[in-house]
Amino acid sequence: MFSPWQLAKKYIHYYFTASNGKGHGVHSPFVFEFIKKVLNDKRHFAAYDQVEALRKQLLADNTCLQVEDLGAGSAISNTSKRPIARIAKYAAKSTKFSQLLFRIVQYYKPATILELGTSLGISASYMALANPAASVITGEGSIAIAEKAAANFRQLAIPNIELVPGNFDNTLPQILARHTPVELAFLDGNHRLEPTLRYFEALLLHTTEHSILILDDIHWSEEMEQAWQQVQDHPAVTLTIDLFFIGLVFFRKDFKVKQHFSIRF
Repeated sequence: MFSPWQLAKKYIHYYFTASNGKGHGVHSPFVFEFIKKVLNDKRHFAAYDQVEALRKQLLADNTCLQVEDLGAGSAISNTSKRPIARIAKYAAKSTKFSQLLFRIVQYYKPATILELGTSLGISASYMALANPAASVITGEGSIAIAEKAAANFRQLAIPNIELVPGNFDNTLPQILARHTPVELAFLDGNHRLEPTLRYFEALLLHTTEHSILILDDIHWSEEMEQAWQQVQDHPAVTLTIDLFFIGLVFFRKDFKVKQHFSIRF
């Protein structure tokens, strides 16, 4: 992973080179609509209070979990024993981006949502509450963290989440065999080049032209930047949006020319 200093430099470059976050100068009607109706939707939804109350509770929980890290390593601890509060602080998606995930689901209404990397269940909860009619399938590599996430889903009384614990290499084929097509996928698990591209290729076989793929931490490391570039270059991809911390991927066939946008958020 990049050092905090390297990330700061990259973010400054993104901030000053990205398109205006209000939509000025964006000529794609689809992207302009995304900026206006999703990115800049300032409404306050009741689900925000529900999930943020859970986050506050987790940030105060110093219970330690025995964690198996199957990804690119932890940015928060080198030990396998981690306090829930630290996982909530450093591994859970931020309020800003969790609520963006909510708005994406609320606006586009995908019926089948797949997440790789449940963590404590914050982002999955947001997505499930955004569309109660959707099926949300979320995979978590660490059994201990998965058990805590399951308890959090029960606490919030969210019925439309299926939690699948285990290594993604084993669980992803099983999930895709049962849930297809995937209309929205959020990849927030194994932050390495080869697994990220492998999961991307697997998902491609189970998407439609209206599916949305969201990659987390696209500038987290050199490997993730390489993965993001290769995803952008893939022939099936027609539009990508770089929000620095996440990247959105679209496959719509009505976009005749491949487009890439970097938008300030």
